[in-house]
Amino acid sequence: MTRTAFRPCIDLHSGQVKQIVGGSLNDKDESQLKTNFVSSEPPNYYAKLYRDNELTGAHVIKLGPGNDEAAKECLRAWPDGLQLGGGITLDNAQSWIDAGAAKVIVTSYLFPGAKFSLERLQAISKAVGKDRLVVDVSCRRRGSEWIVAMDKWQTMTDMKVSQESLSLLAEYCSEFLVHAADVEGLCKGIDQDLVKALGEWTSIPTTYAGGANALSDLELVNTLSSGKVDLTYGSALDVFGGKTVKFSECVAWNKA
Repeated sequence: MTRTAFRPCIDLHSGQVKQIVGGSLNDKDESQLKTNFVSSEPPNYYAKLYRDNELTGAHVIKLGPGNDEAAKECLRAWPDGLQLGGGITLDNAQSWIDAGAAKVIVTSYLFPGAKFSLERLQAISKAVGKDRLVVDVSCRRRGSEWIVAMDKWQTMTDMKVSQESLSLLAEYCSEFLVHAADVEGLCKGIDQDLVKALGEWTSIPTTYAGGANALSDLELVNTLSSGKVDLTYGSALDVFGGKTVKFSECVAWNKA
C-alpha cells in the first residue's frame, strides 16, 4: 500500500538557498519579496544532506535569474538524485539532464501567452523522455477551483487543476509537483481540499508543497490522499530556520 513520503526541496534565489512566501515573488517589484529564511550554507550543503539521508525525489527550484551555478553545484553533489525546475524549456531541458538532474520540472514553458500548449508538452516529453519529465501544476485557488499559475506564480493560465487536465498531462510526464501558491511559505497549514482532490485525481506520483507546519501533516496528507500524495516542508523545517518540524523526524517517517 502506498504511503505519503517526505520530499525535501532546495529553493534558489539570487544564488542562495532561501525560503520565500510564494505569493510575494514579483519580477516587476523586488520590494514585494517576503523572505522567511536565507541560508548561510552553500546550496550543495542541502544536496549532500538529502543524499546522505537517501531522500530521493527532492526538487531544486531556480526562482529567477542568477541561479544556474548554484543549481549545478547541487547536481554535482548528487548526480542523478535531484529534480531541477525553474526556466526549463525545450532548448535547455536536455542540458540539465546532462548536468546531472534526475528529472526536469516544467511549468511556464507549457503556457505561451498563459495558454496551455499540448504541442510544447509533447515536444519536451519526446526530447527528454516521459520518465525524465515532471510537470509543475502549481496553482492558486479561485472559488472552489484551482487554476494553474506560471511565471513564479504571478500569472494565471487557462488550465484548471482537474481530473481531466491531470489525466492529459500524465500521458507525457512521470510525476507532478504541486505548489499551493496561496499558502506557500506561510506555515499556516496545508490546503486540505486540494490534497484530497489530488489523491482522487492523480494517477502518477505527486508531491504537494505549501503551508505544512507540523510533523503530523505527513499523516494528514497520507489520510486525505490515501497515501498517493507526498509532502514537502519548507519554512517550517529546522534546516530552513523553522521551529515546528525537525528534519530528522521527517527522515525517520520515511524509514518507518
